[in-house]
Amino acid sequence: MNAFDLQRDAYGRWTLVLADGTRHAPVTAIRAYPITDPEGGVALMDAEGHELLWIDHMAQLAPTARNQVLQALTEREFLPVIEKLEGVSSFATPSTWTVVTNRGTTQFLLKGEEDIRRLTGTVLLINDADGVQYMIRDLAAMDKHSRKLLDRFL
Repeated sequence: MNAFDLQRDAYGRWTLVLADGTRHAPVTAIRAYPITDPEGGVALMDAEGHELLWIDHMAQLAPTARNQVLQALTEREFLPVIEKLEGVSSFATPSTWTVVTNRGTTQFLLKGEEDIRRLTGTVLLINDADGVQYMIRDLAAMDKHSRKLLDRFL
């Protein structure tokens, strides 16, 4: 059993109800390490940025609470994962990239090679001209064509 309940109030904001009946609204769910440990620590924060509740690992939650926390996280986070590069307009920057992400096919403008950051050996973070961040979780797992295109920019 969880020591809290996460629910929506009449205004659609997330409300945290603790085991003692204390209510906090609005609350925001924030991952501690969204890229390297997405199933790890999650903090439920109040509007002033104070931590109200810490969750060590998502697996420790009951299914209902886990779904509520995941929904709150999904509404806050937007980090499309690039699954495949279909093409680039040129190998010089700026260039327009056509990619397939976990949210569908899209195009974005890469201003410069410095907008591609290597976080770990196989994880890349790419910032487009509009400030949207895209992630490549495992460079080695991408298809040969995608890796060949990426190699031109790395």
